[in-house]
Amino acid sequence: MINVGFIGAGANTKNAHIPKLLEQKGVNAFGVANRTYKSGEIAANEFDIENVYNSWEDLLDEDSIDAVCIGTWPYMHSILTIRALEMNKHVLCEARMAMNSFEAEQMFEASKNYPNLITQIVPAPHTLPYDNTIKKWINSEMGDLILFDVRCTTNEFPNFSKAMHWRENRDLSGNNIMHMGIFYEAAMRWLGTASSVSAHSNIVVKKRLDENTGEMREISIPDHLEAIGDMSCGGSFHMTHSTLLGGAPIVDIYIYGTEGTLHIFDDNEVKTKQAYNSSKLRLESIKPNQNRWKELAPRKSDVGGWRVEEEFINAIKGKEKITHTNFSDGLKYMQFTDALRMSWESGNKINLPLN
Repeated sequence: MINVGFIGAGANTKNAHIPKLLEQKGVNAFGVANRTYKSGEIAANEFDIENVYNSWEDLLDEDSIDAVCIGTWPYMHSILTIRALEMNKHVLCEARMAMNSFEAEQMFEASKNYPNLITQIVPAPHTLPYDNTIKKWINSEMGDLILFDVRCTTNEFPNFSKAMHWRENRDLSGNNIMHMGIFYEAAMRWLGTASSVSAHSNIVVKKRLDENTGEMREISIPDHLEAIGDMSCGGSFHMTHSTLLGGAPIVDIYIYGTEGTLHIFDDNEVKTKQAYNSSKLRLESIKPNQNRWKELAPRKSDVGGWRVEEEFINAIKGKEKITHTNFSDGLKYMQFTDALRMSWESGNKINLPLN
């Protein structure tokens, strides 16, 4: 029996991690520690979790727990992961990996000290049903990459009265920026990493209400970001991420190659089977000898799904290796995130990987 402890019982933990871990054979929800003992009790009652702990320290000190699921905001990920490994526990950690690449590297280095323990970052889910189809098209139809062009927005105008979200709070989120890490992680699955980046950022909504304190707080995480750079595989990239562009597409991605172009965009009418938290996307392609776009519908056998908890438990049992997402790839997207900030603050191009 694999006894799992849960640190943090937010939406993703309750909607996905706890129920899907309990679907796996030989898994027991042994304990939970949340921000308050009472909120931990609520989660325990909902899922028949055996024990509620006053603190995460108490949970990690429990010898009967074999693995932990970390569902806190990024500001706790590094300290919890490293401590859990030191206490001989497997780790499934919520995304984003950490506050910055320094913490991510600490986590990665710690994981190498415990090769018999499994470490996994919850993957970016938005493109999971489509990744195999996109990779097949790139390998067989694209030719050489010319440009990877991404626009990702919330399709909203600026909202100056909205309270501060935790993702806008650098004390909780660190250097993570809107959807940037999510779609860079997807890009890594399809095309590999970037070799350089230059970024420009705006902060249009400069203050928001902190509901915990009742005070207006300065915002230091951009609400609009433009980035350009080079890909390690050749070709360039351009990314726009924004929470300000009313009327803009939510997802609009073009992969331009010497032999074909792939267009990936949001469409609520698609019939492709969805994964947990994935986006409804439509794919279409065009070749030099075509005069119109052709829909690229994923084959059933290529449609990917949400296997996070299954993969974690299978890896503990020695049945498979972690692919979505291992700590090495998590470090790469955290380095990209840090490079963006370094670039917009300095005005310089930043080469990757960071030294």
